Amino acid sequence: MPPIPPVTKTLLLTCVAIFFAGMLLPGVFGPFEALLALWPLQSGRFMPWQVVTYGFLHGDMTHLLFNMLGLWMFGSEIERLWGQRRYLQFLLASLLTAAAAQLAVTFLMGSPYPTVGASGALYGLLLAFGMLFPNRTIVPLFPPIPMKARTFVIVFGALEFVLGLTGRSGVAHFAHLGGMLGGFLMIRYWRGQPPFGRARRR
Repeated sequence: MPPIPPVTKTLLLTCVAIFFAGMLLPGVFGPFEALLALWPLQSGRFMPWQVVTYGFLHGDMTHLLFNMLGLWMFGSEIERLWGQRRYLQFLLASLLTAAAAQLAVTFLMGSPYPTVGASGALYGLLLAFGMLFPNRTIVPLFPPIPMKARTFVIVFGALEFVLGLTGRSGVAHFAHLGGMLGGFLMIRYWRGQPPFGRARRR
């Protein structure tokens, strides 16, 4: 296995460290976590930095495990391809659009609950992987069926949309879709494709 590239490794270690700090020092770290989570606009607890910091928090071990697994699987290869700077720009774009989508949804629904997790950025990476390596065969954990990366992205994007409309699982499905949208727009911006102008210099 090739070594994990530096940005991906730093993000993995940071998310894991924050999670265990919250678990081992709940009384000390709990108020700090509350400041970092993404609170709805109408809650009175929203702060501007939360549109970034929420991505470093995770609700439980399963949430952390799946997000870090996805970050390692998809992020490592994309970072090696794009380099650190472009990779960070892409992650930030996906994270911010995921936050914007979630803030809009929680505002419209009147939800009082905060959002945490790197899933929005991860779904942006998933979309990028599908666009960059559309014919690469991958095997998801659920269901363990081999499929092309492009098919995987389409299936999971459609599933998130349906669950977002019909489900009440407590999962931020529209944040995931927002992350995919941000990633899609960032790639089109770099390529100089509509709705943007000519290609930008690297």
